[in-house]
Amino acid sequence: MGGLFLQETTETIEFRDMHEAAAILGERDTLLQCMQEVFACRMVSRGNALSVMGAEADVAAVRTLVQELLFYQRQGAKLTTHEVNYGAQLVRAGRVEELHALFAEVLLVTAKGKEVRAKTLGQRDYLAKIRRNAVTLGIGPAGTGKTYLAVVMAVAALRNREVSRIILTRPAVEAGEHLGFLPGDLTEKINPYLRPLYDALHDILGFDTYQKLLAKGVIEIAPLAYMRGRTLEDAFVILDEAQNTTPSQMKMFLTRLGFGSRMVVTGDLSQVDLPRGVFSGLSEASRILSDVRGVGVVRLEALDVIRHDVVARIVEAYDRADKARRDSEKKTAELQEKKTAAQEKAAASKRGEADA
Repeated sequence: MGGLFLQETTETIEFRDMHEAAAILGERDTLLQCMQEVFACRMVSRGNALSVMGAEADVAAVRTLVQELLFYQRQGAKLTTHEVNYGAQLVRAGRVEELHALFAEVLLVTAKGKEVRAKTLGQRDYLAKIRRNAVTLGIGPAGTGKTYLAVVMAVAALRNREVSRIILTRPAVEAGEHLGFLPGDLTEKINPYLRPLYDALHDILGFDTYQKLLAKGVIEIAPLAYMRGRTLEDAFVILDEAQNTTPSQMKMFLTRLGFGSRMVVTGDLSQVDLPRGVFSGLSEASRILSDVRGVGVVRLEALDVIRHDVVARIVEAYDRADKARRDSEKKTAELQEKKTAAQEKAAASKRGEADA
């Protein structure tokens, strides 16, 4: 232990000014505390400097992380605990180049001047699949950016004139797809079910631009039932909450794909609201289309959740509980199978004795 202690080193990292130090270390050193939880180092901030004391490898890792955070912050981006925690994980895994590329790529600038980037390698893979494939299935828990990033890619494709319109849809399973019983016109009927898509469009385009494009028919919003019988050409089509489609609805939707179009299907298989005994169309599609050329399947995980840290831990806890339940059900089924086999063997033996 004494030999390890002698190998400790101290390094001082200086920032341009107090403002930059506060941006990297966080208000009241909240981001600094995140770093301290990850790395086995002592860190002390004084003015516009950060002193790091610990094993040489750990100190070097902190220095590398701070350099990447500075690179990100100097582009005008605001740091959160996500960038610090996720960046620390990649640095510790020796994936610094991937972290740098992640921090460098700007997907789009919103109406308010906000730069949109992929936040995780899982999200980057999701975006790469959307670019490469005619159909992409994005599956993952809430907070992984599935819907928002799909809308970002749709708006980027529209701006680049790769498509002439954006079509947004989802199954209104809570209303049983019987929208005629709801008050108001079509838009008013499905508004509550498409709120996440509206919010994303408002954020990216700005309310006025969104309203103009909607009035011109450049943006179309409709329940999934209204897709039947159509061929969707020259369009970027997003099906949200696809875990609540039936297999026949999913097949109907996917076969609407026309020339010059792209489809992104998003959903969370842990939040299926279909009646008991009805299989999810998204689950089936992800299984049978995984090897089909032109179709990309991406599974985002708790690590890709971009919300409060507690949300990621909640997702992980539920995932563990689901796995434990599945394992228990599997074990129970195996025991029952063995019990049944033993009973059948005993019965066969008795029949043999009776025949004798």
